[in-house]
Amino acid sequence: MKRIILALVCAAMMLPMNAETLVAYFSATGTTKAAAEKIAKQHNARLWEIEPAVHYTAEDLDWRNPKSRSSIEMNDPEERPMIKQCTDVTPYDTVYVGFPIWWGICPRIINSWLDNNEPQLQGKVMIPFATSGSSGIEEAEDYLRKTYPSLNWQKGKLMK
Repeated sequence: MKRIILALVCAAMMLPMNAETLVAYFSATGTTKAAAEKIAKQHNARLWEIEPAVHYTAEDLDWRNPKSRSSIEMNDPEERPMIKQCTDVTPYDTVYVGFPIWWGICPRIINSWLDNNEPQLQGKVMIPFATSGSSGIEEAEDYLRKTYPSLNWQKGKLMK
């Protein structure tokens, strides 16, 4: 009996709070995670972290070093870092996609996640949000619209 109850509790914990909205995000330093949590709470949405298979170190994130992992990835438009795990996006009508601004656009790991989920994201409302200390979100929005024209991108929001 205890096993059945435990299984039911675990299953309930895995159910999305609101099956209509997903907040998927990548956060290298925790800033975007805080913004994603805020959006998820506002919309009673399920929160999903887009995690790299290999986490980024401080050295990986050194944008001033042309040999850093982030520099190498961002300088190659075809680069797609491996992600740890995918989520099923089919139950959702609205998907918020969050990321820090890197080189004016989204990090390549967002491309990895979108490439993996693009067929299932067709027809959904897609809303980007980003964090940045100095850049706007407009260039990232343009990039996403041009790179994934079949997706229904809405106006994004820069979170502070």
